[in-house]
Amino acid sequence: MSTHLVIMAGGIGSRFWPMSTPERPKQFIDVLGCGRSLLQLTADRFGTLVQPECMWVVTSAAYADIVREQLPQLPASNLLLEPCRRNTAPCIAYVSWRIKAIDPKANIVVTPSDHVVMDVQEFLRVVASALRFTAETDNIVTLGMKPTRAETGYGYIQADMSVPSARNREVFRVDAFHEKPDLATAESYIRQPNFFWNSGLFVFRVSTIVNALRIYAPDISVIFEQLLPIYGTPAEQQAIDAHFPECRSISIDYAVMEKADEIFVFPASFGWSDLGTWGSLHERSPKDANGNVCIGQDIRMVESRDCIVHTTEERRVVVQGLDGYIIAEKDDTLLICRRTEEQRITQLSQE
Repeated sequence: MSTHLVIMAGGIGSRFWPMSTPERPKQFIDVLGCGRSLLQLTADRFGTLVQPECMWVVTSAAYADIVREQLPQLPASNLLLEPCRRNTAPCIAYVSWRIKAIDPKANIVVTPSDHVVMDVQEFLRVVASALRFTAETDNIVTLGMKPTRAETGYGYIQADMSVPSARNREVFRVDAFHEKPDLATAESYIRQPNFFWNSGLFVFRVSTIVNALRIYAPDISVIFEQLLPIYGTPAEQQAIDAHFPECRSISIDYAVMEKADEIFVFPASFGWSDLGTWGSLHERSPKDANGNVCIGQDIRMVESRDCIVHTTEERRVVVQGLDGYIIAEKDDTLLICRRTEEQRITQLSQE
């Protein structure tokens, strides 16, 4: 049974402004200042687990050239282009039927393109264990992150921790999925040992997800089922352009995960973050003695604390007397704002 990696890279969010833009959103930029974009780091992370010919990227047609530039090892036929945005259920349906057409026994890992993992070895151990579990069962596994704070920006997974799966003692049945909560609800969740952040990372066999979509989202499944004869042919893109817009916009959580019975969670802790804000990058990055995060060539902090400075262009930057600020530059734009005001200032700057 071969393992396939699916990277969902179609997001158009403008997080990490001014570095990210609608033309080059955050998955395609070097957020960490390491010389690799978040998309490239995602592909790198799976390098020992998946062969290049079994890696797939689903993205907007507008980003095709960026993906080709950043992932030259990706086979041309494994870059799937969505003509419009329809959320994660149609995305996963398309790539699942595409893989089924050439490898009906495939085992699949689905991951967003813009997440960060600090402990890659533990991550690979967890994913490999989940893959062994799905290879032996008709179950879907989602990776649940052990929460470290009352986070309102993530959905939560509620698990039945009373009895682990007989086939894998680290895997537990999901009781419920919960949408992003308010602060009071999030605080109540993290006081309970059976609540986990929903990472959006899924593991399943292609036959399992296809059957689940047939049952719980038949209107979506019929669209991609009818295209089986043309996958991998020159007619594929034209057919996708014509029929993909017929899909309703719905997440895989709503379409399948919240309805299906055989959904399991693998609680894990490997330094995961979806890096939704400059503040989350500050939290996840190494800091100096005063809590500053400096990403750039020559940054000097004087009498400053709890700041994040991201200035990767080759110039000297000196910051004095700031407490809790974001300083970020890209081309002809410079952002300086309080960390607590990031969302408001970003919105104002783009109006």
